[in-house]
Amino acid sequence: MSDGGGGGGGNHLISVHPDELKFPFELEKQSYCDLKVANNTEHYVAFKVKTTSPKKYFVRPNTGVIQPWDSCLIRVTLQAQRECPPDMYCKDKFLLQSTKVPPHSDVDELPQDTFNKDSGRAIEECKLKVVYISPASAQTNSEDQALMGTTESPNPNSNQALQLLKAERDAAVRQTQQLQQELDMLKRRRSRKSDNGFSLTFAIFAALIGIMVGFLMNLSLFSSSAE
Repeated sequence: MSDGGGGGGGNHLISVHPDELKFPFELEKQSYCDLKVANNTEHYVAFKVKTTSPKKYFVRPNTGVIQPWDSCLIRVTLQAQRECPPDMYCKDKFLLQSTKVPPHSDVDELPQDTFNKDSGRAIEECKLKVVYISPASAQTNSEDQALMGTTESPNPNSNQALQLLKAERDAAVRQTQQLQQELDMLKRRRSRKSDNGFSLTFAIFAALIGIMVGFLMNLSLFSSSAE
């Protein structure tokens, strides 16, 4: 990964939240972290995500274009690992590059040198470090929450079930947002070029979003009855 200048605080085109990638680490299990990238300008801004360990992580999307004053959700997945790093310390780093592009630019139409500094473009870079969270820490937090639930309610099992439902609902919300972003991208592509397979793809994405929305509604109803 190339070495860029400045952290997230020096960026003017975009803002990134959170400012570091935190992964619950457990052997032989995947985990993920979501990044929200917001365009803080009236221009179209393209971004690209790079990492020092590309074989360990799956980034979706790793490249994209954000409309003025809009935002994008990036999911970074840590692949299942067979070994635990010493002291849970991770040296991996991520670099998020951003640059202005012409209005109504499409990610598939970006020039190959879009993120090449030699092209003369002004490219901003945001460095993100990776933090592994041990299962013991996660278990401690879970036990603390359960203890608080026991103090506040005579039925801790009900509180734990409700917390699980809320976690599933939050995960479903994130998945729905990601599907909606891809659906919006397909809509923009449809307006620029004809694609015979678009109608089927559009229908599939619409159906997926419908399923996710129905799932969210069921979780909300169940959550309300549990409370």
